[in-house]
Amino acid sequence: MIIINVYDFDKTIYYSDSTSDFYLFCLKRHPSVAKHFPKTAWAFIKYLLRINTKTQFKEVMYEFLHEVDIEKDLPDFWDSHSNKIKPFYMQQKKADDVIISASPEFLLEPICTKLGVGCMMASKVDPKTGKYTGINCHGKEKVRRFREKYGNADIDSFYSDAYCDTPLALLAANSYMVKGDRVNDWKFRYKDKR
Repeated sequence: MIIINVYDFDKTIYYSDSTSDFYLFCLKRHPSVAKHFPKTAWAFIKYLLRINTKTQFKEVMYEFLHEVDIEKDLPDFWDSHSNKIKPFYMQQKKADDVIISASPEFLLEPICTKLGVGCMMASKVDPKTGKYTGINCHGKEKVRRFREKYGNADIDSFYSDAYCDTPLALLAANSYMVKGDRVNDWKFRYKDKR
């Protein structure tokens, strides 16, 4: 079996949320992005009330992509934001690392290529329309995507900033919770191990 290291991206190896950062970058560059805010806010409320799924909410949020020039804005974004990759990751990264994230694939692809990441799995979102192919790559979906690509391969170490990634953490020989620059052992709850 392959032994690999798996990482979440946002707030794990990247200091903040890349989707939020990209949204704010585009809003500053293209003020017309703001016209989508009321519809996005309403979609978020519907998600909180469990009327819509996270995928449905995010599809509405990504409608701001209609206002941007993705071919120009995306490289410019990473030119100004690649310095937000955390030092701990830069010191230990390996060519066969796997990054699994809920952020859009198109957003993470340039930085993962620059970092030399072996494999990146993320939410499949059309960069022009904001529409998903499949569902948001979050929670148990991350495990499904990992198994789809790697079968029963072993995970040596898994890193994340959030307990919603417990399904992946349970697959790893070693799991770590990342908060800022601190990397600590994952504290499983009794119910997680059942």
